[in-house]
Amino acid sequence: MLSVVNADGTTSNGSLIDEIVRCMLAAALEAEVNAYMAELADQRDGQGRRLVVSNGCHHPRNSPQPPEPFRSRPRV
Repeated sequence: MLSVVNADGTTSNGSLIDEIVRCMLAAALEAEVNAYMAELADQRDGQGRRLVVSNGCHHPRNSPQPPEPFRSRPRV
């Protein structure tokens, strides 16, 4: 993830340190999940399916905005 850093060391969303810490935590959590999944990859149920699977993740979706309210013209 790239972002513009201001002269005082901050980004538009917060301080540079906050961004670094957030990225480090995300990387540590991802590594922990990958290690857990690798440890239990060989465990299967009676039908041969894995007992532990990851749900995965998707990028956030943009929800459509509701249409503008209909404004009727006054009757004359």
